[in-house]
Amino acid sequence: MSSTGESSPSSEGGFTLPTRTGLGIRSALLITLLLVSITSSVVVGYIGFVNGRSSLQDAAFDRLTEVRDSRAREITALYETIENNLRITARGQSVAEAMQLFSAGFAELENTELTAQERAELEAYFTDQFGPRLSEANGEPVDASTFIPTGAAQSYLALHYTAPHETFDDAIKVNDAGDGSAWSATHAEHHDFFRRLTQIFHYEDVLLIDASGNIVYTAFKGVDLGSNLDNGPLQRTNLAQAYSEAMTGNLADNVVLTDFAPYPPSLGKPASWAVTPVVIDGEIVGALAAEMPISQIDSVMAGGGDWSESGMGDSGETYIVGANDQLMRSLSRVLVEDPARFERESVASGTPPEVTEQAIATGSTLLLQPVRTEAVSAAAAGTSGTNLMAGYLGGSSLTAYAPLDIQGLDWVIVAELDSEEAFAPVDDFTRNLVLSSAVIVLLVSVLSLVIAGAIVRPLRRLRDAARRIAAGESGVQVDAGSSSELADVGAAFNDMSRSLQVKAQLLEEQQKENERLLLTLMPEALAKRYKEGVRTIALDHQEVTVMFADIVGFEAFSSDKSSEAALEILNEILRAFDDAADSLGIERVRSTRAGYLTSCGLIVPRVDNARRMVDFAIELQRILNRIGAKYGTALALRAGIDTGAVTSGLIGQKQVSYDLWGDAVNLAFRVQATESESGIFLTQSVVDRMPDTVNVRDWGMVETPSGPERVWRVERAENDE
Repeated sequence: MSSTGESSPSSEGGFTLPTRTGLGIRSALLITLLLVSITSSVVVGYIGFVNGRSSLQDAAFDRLTEVRDSRAREITALYETIENNLRITARGQSVAEAMQLFSAGFAELENTELTAQERAELEAYFTDQFGPRLSEANGEPVDASTFIPTGAAQSYLALHYTAPHETFDDAIKVNDAGDGSAWSATHAEHHDFFRRLTQIFHYEDVLLIDASGNIVYTAFKGVDLGSNLDNGPLQRTNLAQAYSEAMTGNLADNVVLTDFAPYPPSLGKPASWAVTPVVIDGEIVGALAAEMPISQIDSVMAGGGDWSESGMGDSGETYIVGANDQLMRSLSRVLVEDPARFERESVASGTPPEVTEQAIATGSTLLLQPVRTEAVSAAAAGTSGTNLMAGYLGGSSLTAYAPLDIQGLDWVIVAELDSEEAFAPVDDFTRNLVLSSAVIVLLVSVLSLVIAGAIVRPLRRLRDAARRIAAGESGVQVDAGSSSELADVGAAFNDMSRSLQVKAQLLEEQQKENERLLLTLMPEALAKRYKEGVRTIALDHQEVTVMFADIVGFEAFSSDKSSEAALEILNEILRAFDDAADSLGIERVRSTRAGYLTSCGLIVPRVDNARRMVDFAIELQRILNRIGAKYGTALALRAGIDTGAVTSGLIGQKQVSYDLWGDAVNLAFRVQATESESGIFLTQSVVDRMPDTVNVRDWGMVETPSGPERVWRVERAENDE
């Protein structure tokens, strides 16, 4: 005998195998599920990788741009603060008096003469102390004899105020050298003022320079004290250039800023200056100079010294670069956090080793680290942007760049983040995807073998039941068979059917709720078109009265309250406003802390829309009076009202909002914005539509793009107060 699947004898006494014409259900199901799972994993993984990388890059660029703009605003504000402070300080009586007395004392010292021993001590200071320190700072020998004072006053001051102190910090603490000179008497009286100036604003130094170019005072008593900027060894420094420009500009409020440049009296440390004239009785008698605070600039760029907490992650940083020389003007994060890595990568990117060593020795990259990148070149050309490009230490970085808008300084700002950090989540996703795909393939193989034989028989019943559900029938039940596995499948299917029935009811209820919420955000006509799929919706309206109002006195009232308390009171006011709007047929367009925009005659045409809006404004003032009395403060309404053509529509794509615009809206806003005091202000078109019972007074004219527009103010009746 023979049967299917068994061998049978042949006529020649052998055996033949049965012929199979296809894959068995187990094999077919296994192969199908494997192909589906592998293909879907690859497709999903590829899509996730591409989309994830793109999303991460966009998010990183947005973050970098935000940080770049924030740092640019902060550094610009820092320089503006310094300029304004310098202007105010230079106009003060203390500086004017100090300039006169220091100049007179300096002139008196020109008649003194050092003894041979004092001269020897002074020269020894320059050759034995200052010269070696300057050579060490510059990394090369320096001829200190060029800095030895030749003038009598400079020599005298250097002997008594510079040479006796080992550090600048020691020198600035001295109020009086005790030599009995008029200059020292002036110093004892005024030095504390300038010393506090350096402490409060972190200036590297503060100088007074007379009209002849003599530095008659410095806070830190460096070797520049007493030098002449016109003919001394400092005549080619950026300080001398700024002083010359400030003195010849003949502008009392002029502040001249300089870029950083080496300054020998600071032991080679780069210096940047802000110089402004000192004016007495309309005459420029000298100049006040402040050496810009390097620590403050670095602090701004470093987000207060903590890059990570300021939104730059583990590798991001912002820095300033000179557009012309392409050298850093701020501190490198890598130098601070990992000097060894800085040295390795800086040299590898082309920086001379001796420059890198000097940066590590001084702890600064100011005028040392070159940044010859595409970002700096693009920003130097006046453009702002973002890109994936090489950083200043090599390697791929996400970069945001822009020019800095500081008068007199040709600088650019760059924010960069290492691409490896930016795309780290994508790498983690890829690794997890490979592991999960392997697990899925294994599970699919095992499960397909186990369930293949059990799921074939009830497939038709399940298919038919599924078709009935797909056709819209609800409450479908199926008998999946007697085996426990199939019974579970049948029970699950039946549960799913019942669940779908319940969910269909819930979805229907939710749809009704969504329609109700949509009508609270926009008029019914716009909501209907929006549900039909129209995304660009704008409706023109004629004869609509618009009011834009704000609350005068609320900011002062809420300034000493917590955010929650202030918001609670504001919401109480706005709820009262909205209730009044509902009762008078006024349509609320939007309300914010800064303003309240409403219309009348937009959704429901009304012949008395102007009167209704004025009545509404008067009612809002009553509400503010009542709530102000409740909280013991004075609150008032400032409102501009106009009647004319407007356009309403939906703005935005991802987040849609309903808004109102047009000439009437613009004019109402302009009327409200130009008034400094409270009141209800009407345009001529509103007044023309008002009954005589409303008292208005001519309030003048307001300029609009179409010409002057007369403004009227509603006069309050006694019962409105």
